[in-house]
Amino acid sequence: MPTFTVVPVEDAEGGSNSAAAAGGSKPVSLRKLFVEEEDKNSQGTNSGDDSQRESSPFINSDNDREPYYEGKNMALFEEEMDSNPMVSSLLNKLANYTNLTQGVREHEEAENEEGVRRVAVMVPQMGTFIGVYLPCMQNILGVILFLRLTWIVGTAGILGSFAIVSMCCICTLLTAISMSAIATNGVVPAGGSYYMISRSLGPEFGGAVGLCFYLGTTFAGSMYILGTIEILLTYIVPTATVFKGTDDEARLNNMRVYGTCCLVLMALVVFVGVKYVNKLALVFLACVILSIMATYAGVIKTMIEPPEFNVCLLGNRSLSNEKFETCAKTQIVKNQTVTTELWSIFCNSKYPNATCDEYFTLNNLTEIQAIPGLLSGVIKENLWGDYSPAGMYIENKDQPSVQLLDTPIDTDKPYVFNDITTYFTLLVGIYFPSVTGIMAGSNRSGDLRDAQRSIPIGTIMAILTTSFIYISCVVLFGACIEGVVLRDKFGYSVKKNPVIGILAWPSPWVIVIGSFFSCCGAGLQSLTGAPRLLQAIARDGIIPFLQVFGHGKANGEPTWALLLTVGICEIGILIASLDAVAPILSMFFLMCYLFVNLACAVQTLLCTPNWRPRFKFYHWTLSFLGMSLCLSLMFISSWYYALVAMVIAGCIYKYIEYKGAVKEWGDGIRGLSLNAARYALIRLEEAPLHTKNWRPQLLVLCKLDSDLSVKHPRLLSFSTQLKAGKGLTIVCSVLEGTYMTRGNEAKTGEQNLKAAMASERMKGFSHVVVSSNLRDGFSLLIQSAGLGGMKHNAVLMAWPTGWTQARDSSARRNFIETVRETTAAQQALLVAKNIDHFPSNQERLKEGTIDVWWIVHDGGLLMLLPFLLNQHKVWRKCKMRIFTVAQMDDNSIQMKKDLQMFLYHLRLDAEVEVVEMHDSDISAFTYEKTLVMEQRSQMLKQMQLSRNEREREAQLIHDRNTASHSTMTDKAAGATPDRVHMTWTKEKLIHERNKHREGMGVKDMFNMKPNQSNVRRMHTAVKLNEVVVKKSQNSQLVLLNMPGPPKNKKGDENYMEFLEVLMDGLDRVVLVRGGGREVITIYS
Repeated sequence: MPTFTVVPVEDAEGGSNSAAAAGGSKPVSLRKLFVEEEDKNSQGTNSGDDSQRESSPFINSDNDREPYYEGKNMALFEEEMDSNPMVSSLLNKLANYTNLTQGVREHEEAENEEGVRRVAVMVPQMGTFIGVYLPCMQNILGVILFLRLTWIVGTAGILGSFAIVSMCCICTLLTAISMSAIATNGVVPAGGSYYMISRSLGPEFGGAVGLCFYLGTTFAGSMYILGTIEILLTYIVPTATVFKGTDDEARLNNMRVYGTCCLVLMALVVFVGVKYVNKLALVFLACVILSIMATYAGVIKTMIEPPEFNVCLLGNRSLSNEKFETCAKTQIVKNQTVTTELWSIFCNSKYPNATCDEYFTLNNLTEIQAIPGLLSGVIKENLWGDYSPAGMYIENKDQPSVQLLDTPIDTDKPYVFNDITTYFTLLVGIYFPSVTGIMAGSNRSGDLRDAQRSIPIGTIMAILTTSFIYISCVVLFGACIEGVVLRDKFGYSVKKNPVIGILAWPSPWVIVIGSFFSCCGAGLQSLTGAPRLLQAIARDGIIPFLQVFGHGKANGEPTWALLLTVGICEIGILIASLDAVAPILSMFFLMCYLFVNLACAVQTLLCTPNWRPRFKFYHWTLSFLGMSLCLSLMFISSWYYALVAMVIAGCIYKYIEYKGAVKEWGDGIRGLSLNAARYALIRLEEAPLHTKNWRPQLLVLCKLDSDLSVKHPRLLSFSTQLKAGKGLTIVCSVLEGTYMTRGNEAKTGEQNLKAAMASERMKGFSHVVVSSNLRDGFSLLIQSAGLGGMKHNAVLMAWPTGWTQARDSSARRNFIETVRETTAAQQALLVAKNIDHFPSNQERLKEGTIDVWWIVHDGGLLMLLPFLLNQHKVWRKCKMRIFTVAQMDDNSIQMKKDLQMFLYHLRLDAEVEVVEMHDSDISAFTYEKTLVMEQRSQMLKQMQLSRNEREREAQLIHDRNTASHSTMTDKAAGATPDRVHMTWTKEKLIHERNKHREGMGVKDMFNMKPNQSNVRRMHTAVKLNEVVVKKSQNSQLVLLNMPGPPKNKKGDENYMEFLEVLMDGLDRVVLVRGGGREVITIYS
């Protein structure tokens, strides 16, 4: 008898494939592979032959120039060339790259299958000074410097103003440092802060902050237009008013009318000719610089000869000298004492015996210099602030005065009043817009010769220059100008001249004209920049309702965005007060700067490999300090505006998160999420999970049909209802085969799983694996799905309904092995029968019960599942009932009381019922059903055995022929074989050894008697099924303890029959098998 040796048979598929791959495929020429690429990327440079000949260290013959030989030096990589370009091709693409205009997609998104889309643009030529420094200077210096800085110095004092200016300038300097780090971390497409924030913090933050920056720029346009109209109506043509009167209401209405007309005019200019706005930018900047130089010249002149501007005080109250020339009650004209214009204003007639105002009678008129000069020592008086409520007189506290008690404020007399209530935080909000504009350089990054060098240097130098100008102006204003004049916002006490104008040399008109054109230019630039920023956001497609604003004229001008900008700008103009609009745009700019700092800090702390800024003078602590300062200034300026701005940004963030397009920009928030997830997973591993924190983390085993679609979508619905959006859910499936052959199908199946999960609004992960057989695939998933502490603790699967009709027993074996493996892995198992009959997420069960049949205690999972289902709106109106089974020797009444107390301590509301099952004789039906089951199992085994024998006979014939051939060969070699070598597997050997013991004739099958153990099990299943059907046939869902499979695998074929009998006659059933640990507790 020959001796058999069992040798494991290896899968030869990989070897054959590798042999085929290694077979003699002829190397293909690089010219043939890349002829299309060369046609696309060639710009008239040297041909491949020339470059190869120049770089070669050898002297090539003419025969070496054949196409076949050209590719031999790269033949090792020729299979890579289809997907990975050569370095020369890559460098050629990078060399032809140019920055795109604002609002156009980034260059990597503009690539298509034919190559890189080229944009015909002029080569940028602007350097640091013209491209960054001057635009930042023009945007930072503006309306607040000329119209409000003197008033801020007079109200807050030199020290308070110094604190305000220092805080705001430090805030913008820290923001500029963070912005420089982001802007020098690679090529920055034109678009400014929106692109920097969105690509650093993701589309949600980018869209929210981009819209805030847009609103800030739009309201800045309103502020500049209001400043233009204020200069026009107050200083240039004060008589050109539509609404007559001296009260505030008439002044505000005039601002609204003229502001609206100016807005329409500027919008038409922007619509018709943007290029003229850009050409006039240097003219507007020249006006600003000329005005500042005139101011410094005036300060120097005060040391030599102070200007001849005087202020008239009645007592200690400042008077508006627009309607009178002489600051006296009487004057001598031709040796006669006559009354002045002031007398007529304060008295009821011009005669000396007239009845006059009591305060006018008791106090003297004093005339003091409006600008005592730099050397006068007035700086001591202006060190401290003088805050007062609205409508109060502007007074010089050092002047003697006789005060009247309990007299109302007389607004008809020519006193100078405070128009608004002043306090420190208000001044911060009004001043902050004067330091905005630091993004002007980054907005022009597409026009810079070297953006990575110009943006940091130009922006920081502009901030340092303007900070010096502001701080020096604060000190010089306080050292040169009288306090009552500084607090006179509109210059009523100095013949209605701007206060900074009377200081300037040679004339106040230098300041008036310069500031007027400066405000006009800034307003035009705001109306030019804001629509383009909105167009850039709209074209990114992250905010669906803004997509209409991404369109414009044929030349790309954002027409619709301009209309929206004009509409929002009109809202600011209707407010009609520069002091009320300034804090609004301060909020939006501060919000933008806050997120610039946050972006830099997040990227620095994450230490992502792509974070390599060329600007090295940054640190995450500086970014956090800038972020904290921005947040503090927001609430210092106006806490309610700050809350409104944060709510607007939060709503936009949530809208983009819910409705926006999915974008992957490699942002820092994603990196932060990865770091947080890694930290959380490591923390979860440190200690075992407590019972109070246990929740089902589901591994859902799905089947895919032939079209790779989900076979039972209601399985996903049920898992959603069970989870209510909480915890971990992993939806998996297995494909039979090898990954090399079915890799694409696995990806398609995974996409289908994700689509099915999205349709069910299911949060979780999906995964499809390819395995040589389903059994190994499911085993792999049960063992390795999840990561660290986020691993599944329960498996959900559908009952294999077609196992009885299957020709082979693979479905039965797969199911039983899955049950065994989940038990061995201490994981819970949920098996849903008739899963297609379960309710969808759109259904609402109006009434009914969820019945729990608690036979054995396996950790309390049966109690927890109905509670979890009740949290979902589908099952919310279903009541929970718990049934338990009592034997003959159990006290049913006491069991019910104990169970009710147990549920009370578990804080579960449920009806309790104890079902008594009396011992009864085994019925003929049970006996017969057991016999039929065993006969069927034996018949299937016999059929399988005969199939195996046929396979063995064929294998044996093949092996004998092989052995006889090898014997002849061995005889020729002088060897004598003493055994036959057969390539059998272990399973075949076992069948060969046991074929006589296992064999049973078909004729003996009908004479067999059922196994007594199987009879008892069938009896239990039949009797328990009768009780369950009687009590729970009309319930919405039945939860049953799942009995475990037999320890002896010979009984596997009967196990499925027992479960079928147990669930017979029930519609929706979930078999539950616990994981061997307590999942519910009575303790808090």
